[in-house]
Amino acid sequence: MKAYLAGPEVFLPDAAAIGREKKEICRTYGLEGLYPVDDSEPGEGSEAAQRIFAANDALIRSCDLVIANLTPFRSVSADVGTAFEVGMAFALGKSVFGYSNEPALLVDRVAQDGMLVEDFGGFDNLMLTQAVTGFVSSPNGRPLPLGDLAVFEACVAMAAQALGDLTQSQRRMAL
Repeated sequence: MKAYLAGPEVFLPDAAAIGREKKEICRTYGLEGLYPVDDSEPGEGSEAAQRIFAANDALIRSCDLVIANLTPFRSVSADVGTAFEVGMAFALGKSVFGYSNEPALLVDRVAQDGMLVEDFGGFDNLMLTQAVTGFVSSPNGRPLPLGDLAVFEACVAMAAQALGDLTQSQRRMAL
């Protein structure tokens, strides 16, 4: 099964190395990781943006599931590009598994500014939490660096287990 690996790691200086590590972890659980910077060409401007968008769109459409890093990035919430990819995958009927290296809930990360702060006990906005089939966060209540892959591996294991259970169930139904 192919898993699109969504997340803001693509902005880290060692993005390609992290992508290789993530793909190797996926392999150990029987999944093929599709990392969005595999074939990226350097460039700037609207042509490069369109090329990147089209490539990521094609990868999401070709995958069986999405594993999304929903660690807050540049704000109190998940990376907006990753949130878009989660919504797209959900709309396409794909399973989405998420993880965060930040254990605090959204309500605990948001400063009171006189606006309503939703408190549904979720890791982020309810539209993300409800689109995700399974979610894991940093253990022991301690945040981990964005590029740390321990929670990612736990999420991959959870996804592989859930999909394995689903596959076994589908086989029994076919008998």
